[in-house]
Amino acid sequence: MADWPRYRDDAAVNEPAVTLEAFLAQPEAVAVRIEPGADVRELVPHLARLKLVEIGFPTYRDGRGYSAARILREEGYQGELRAEGDVLLDQLAYMRRCGFDSFAPAATIDAGKAVAAIGRWPYHYQKAADGLKAGAAPPIWALRHG
Repeated sequence: MADWPRYRDDAAVNEPAVTLEAFLAQPEAVAVRIEPGADVRELVPHLARLKLVEIGFPTYRDGRGYSAARILREEGYQGELRAEGDVLLDQLAYMRRCGFDSFAPAATIDAGKAVAAIGRWPYHYQKAADGLKAGAAPPIWALRHG
């Protein structure tokens, strides 16, 4: 499988993710799991030591994980950002725009369909967290107006 998107079986980081509270209490921890409602801003002073942030999606209707991902990427987090739980095929492109680069869906998603869903729209109208990486495609308005 290609570098991206990664799934549970081929994740780049196989460290056990601990809760936010446990992470803050363990200076050697490098992987953390964020549950809905947790304040990811508490991780900002520790971004350099983090290898994995796993954000839980207990239900596809809970959008707090999108905000958490975007906050982390805008604060400079460069490690693996994994969406875990009730992750659906039609959400993958939006999750990618928010900064997720790996997925651990509760229900199996065909890898070919996932790659197709993520690449369906090669251009976007607004800036997003996925545009923070070097070589990212600029918004379509920037292409039009140089």
